[in-house]
Amino acid sequence: MPGRECYHCRQWIDEGQAHDCWTTTEAALTRELTDDLRDAWERLRDAAAELGEQRIYASHNSIMFSRKSCYFFVRPKRTFLEVCIFLGRVVNMPPVRRVHASSKTKFAHMLKVTHRDEVEAPMTDWLVEAYEYCMAPRAATRGARTKKKVAKRPAATKKGTAVSKKGTKR
Repeated sequence: MPGRECYHCRQWIDEGQAHDCWTTTEAALTRELTDDLRDAWERLRDAAAELGEQRIYASHNSIMFSRKSCYFFVRPKRTFLEVCIFLGRVVNMPPVRRVHASSKTKFAHMLKVTHRDEVEAPMTDWLVEAYEYCMAPRAATRGARTKKKVAKRPAATKKGTAVSKKGTKR
């Protein structure tokens, strides 16, 4: 039977058959979580949903939470939930495993969650901060950026003597 092999998932697709291996759902990503991880996921999702209007959607291996831009996402793993929170500052506290700059103004903070009790302050405080930060005006988040004034060079010199704008020696 004629068809092709998907180069992403390596599944055989018959000719004329619709195929979208990138489409996924929250339920599909959280289906195989243990009871502890499922409780942690539900607590994390509820805490984020309580913040206000936003878009929650599954994308490949992650569940994204966004307003104007993504402010955090969760990657369900077999033994833990990998949580990435985008803040405008660097936080160096024990729950944070890694921090790296994701743009000029945002820092991605990677956390590892294994139990519902871990989804409390300060993590929930960071979620609130990230939620508010993603909608802040850019000028306020970047600080006052002004061009540096560069000192002008003196006019051309001739054997150690400066020449004024009119061309006369000083």
